[in-house]
Amino acid sequence: MGQVASIPRKSGVYVLELHEWYRKFVQECPSGLITLHEFRKYFCDCTVGNESSEYAEQIFRALDNNGDGIVDFREYVTAISMLANGTPEDKLKWSFRLYDKDKDGAITRSEMLEIMKAVYKMSVAASIAKVNPLTAEECTNRIFIRLDKDHDAIISLQEFVDGSMDDDWIREMLECDLSTLEIQNLPKSSQLHAMSSRESMFSTHQ
Repeated sequence: MGQVASIPRKSGVYVLELHEWYRKFVQECPSGLITLHEFRKYFCDCTVGNESSEYAEQIFRALDNNGDGIVDFREYVTAISMLANGTPEDKLKWSFRLYDKDKDGAITRSEMLEIMKAVYKMSVAASIAKVNPLTAEECTNRIFIRLDKDHDAIISLQEFVDGSMDDDWIREMLECDLSTLEIQNLPKSSQLHAMSSRESMFSTHQ
């Protein structure tokens, strides 16, 4: 069900950041664990309400390394640390898990479309879509055309990483936004910035 997460060993500023992450995590999750229901509620409260619940579920399943239905601090901080300090390839590999819903090592068009629709729904609710936006279907089709190099109707991890590294638009689209994972105690209106990096999904870049 996935490898056990490990916390990178660093010092200095990283230790202070780790302490702050732990403080916030324990403040929001006193038991040191968070369930899907709790995570969905927290995530929705921090973004645009119930319109973000589907995306929250996908984020949770990507965080849940061992598939036990619970995210602990180690799993949480490993993802935060990697998205903050990891290489572009590492970040994309983590994002791949977000789209690979059934964890079979490949992303189908339906899996990609499901995430795109969830993000689209959040963006519309947050009123950040630009004029003449791409639909979720158009966005999915564009990504598949560019990434599915062998035309087998699935995107492998290698295709996902290589294609994203070679295409700035796709990379910006598919990389998970760190701010969607950070625990913050801010009013809902202040946390809509967590959606900002997804705004590019609905631009008309070619």
